Amino acid sequence: MRGLLDRVKDFIIYDADVEFYAKVFPDSVGRKDLMRLRKMNRSDLPQVVAIEKASYIFPWGEDIFRDCLNTRYDCWVCELGDDVLGYGIMSMAVGESHILNLCVSPREQKQGIGRKILEHLISIASKEAEMMFLEVRPSNIYAIALYENMGFNEIGVRKNYYESTNGREDGLMFALALIS
Repeated sequence: MRGLLDRVKDFIIYDADVEFYAKVFPDSVGRKDLMRLRKMNRSDLPQVVAIEKASYIFPWGEDIFRDCLNTRYDCWVCELGDDVLGYGIMSMAVGESHILNLCVSPREQKQGIGRKILEHLISIASKEAEMMFLEVRPSNIYAIALYENMGFNEIGVRKNYYESTNGREDGLMFALALIS
């Protein structure tokens, strides 16, 4: 029975007590406490793609997200009710994890959602990986601040990594040691 419970927990991170207290004592639970993380599924793709298009000049297409699901990458959404607020996608192989995409809806940014998703991805990765990597545009100062605040260190530059309106833009490489 414990194995089944662990698999259910891996699928959805949710505290039923929080929802109960929110209904009985509405002022006792904040909005952030009602957000939950769960594995992304195909029915999330319209909302995920809409967030991606609203966030980036050169967004991933639905086909890329579908491929990530098919490849069984760690694909998670943060939701409140039926609304997807953000998502994170991570690959893992040979003791390394790589955050491929971490995005929060523009109307939901600066509320701790990105941190919540990143903390969750770090928690998952730390069970199997020794290092976590990611790339970020130098112009994305809020993401850089989050990564540095979470302990990531800049380790290099990927030249011409991102498509941009002026041709190509470098990507800053960050890493986080998951074992002490």
